[in-house]
Amino acid sequence: MSSIDILTPVLPESVADATVATWHKKAGDTVARDEIIVEIETDKVVLEVPASEDGVVEAILQEEGATVISSQLLGKLLPVSAAGTVTKDTVNTAESTPAERQSAVLSTEHSDANDNLSPSVRRLLAENNIDSSDIKGSGVGGRITREDVDAHLSKQASTVHKEGTDSSVALANRSDKRVPMTRLRKRIAERLLDAKNNTAMLTTFNEVDMSPIMQLRKNYGEKFEKRNNVRLGFMSFYIKAVVEALKRYPEVNASIDGEDIVYHNYFDISIAVSTPRGLVTPVLKNCDKLSMGEIEQQIKELAEKGRDGKLTVEDLTGGNFTITNGGVFGSLMSTPIINPPQSAILGMHAIKDRPIALDGQVVIRPMMYLALSYDHRLIDGRESVGFLVTIKELLEDPTRILLEI
Repeated sequence: MSSIDILTPVLPESVADATVATWHKKAGDTVARDEIIVEIETDKVVLEVPASEDGVVEAILQEEGATVISSQLLGKLLPVSAAGTVTKDTVNTAESTPAERQSAVLSTEHSDANDNLSPSVRRLLAENNIDSSDIKGSGVGGRITREDVDAHLSKQASTVHKEGTDSSVALANRSDKRVPMTRLRKRIAERLLDAKNNTAMLTTFNEVDMSPIMQLRKNYGEKFEKRNNVRLGFMSFYIKAVVEALKRYPEVNASIDGEDIVYHNYFDISIAVSTPRGLVTPVLKNCDKLSMGEIEQQIKELAEKGRDGKLTVEDLTGGNFTITNGGVFGSLMSTPIINPPQSAILGMHAIKDRPIALDGQVVIRPMMYLALSYDHRLIDGRESVGFLVTIKELLEDPTRILLEI
């Protein structure tokens, strides 16, 4: 049986190309069927490429960091039926780079030690003339990682200057680390810059007394969790209030397309979620038709998928309005940036006890600042302020959410 091609997954129409993010296997490694061989990163999601059969990775043709397109050849997999007793020495290396071949030559004297090294680590060792036996690996099974090599190089630099002056020793301990931006971070940067440069963005503020919401959660939180198998959070209240406000102010739910205004008669809300890869905005679709329990369940699922890097392109596509909750990180006030092509974004913040005037008396209440950033080309002050006041009134009297008044 001949080798099997390891291909880039078919990318969505909105994604032109992708980057080889991580090879979990190297040439010569055995792999089981459905085991992840390589991860491909787009500007939206990370796509996993599993092994189609049991076998041995015969060759890696696109190294980490390479730009690839749909169905591009990434490497070769030798099926177990064809591999037989294939060893690392018999794996095809014809496609290896000159640096990898140099690394392979240098590693022959220490083949046992270098068998578990990734191509990038072998190349780094060769470029700096380092013997792998001089480094203690911190990876799985004692495998040497790039961080181990970097730490070794830093230690060498410190040793060189150890006999110098105190100032030179201090300088030897100073270092910079340069890493390329991920595709997601590049895309975030582009969209933020686009929002700043191509919208007439303005922010208006208000504050809301969260006492009624907090009392509701205290009274019914336990029953809600038993019934829906998910905690009653604040976000379901925010979304319900936003949907009602969007119904009253359709301009906030609209977007600009060239010289046209596009009004949407549905309510797809983007929720800003912080993930290890960066900020993403998965979408809750048809929020006006969801119960609070369904909203909380979907938010939990999206947050877990974001944390585990499992969000799909469909999860991130669409959205008419965005809610971002910087309060979970302790933010007291901010001016959120619009998520194009949307026309507005609502920022929620930390809930803090503050003195307020109520019925002629100074009382302490759990208060939260609201911030609405909007595109002034489409939304005027009357709509923006009215929209924010509506949200304030609905949150301070949640019964109005149920009655839609």
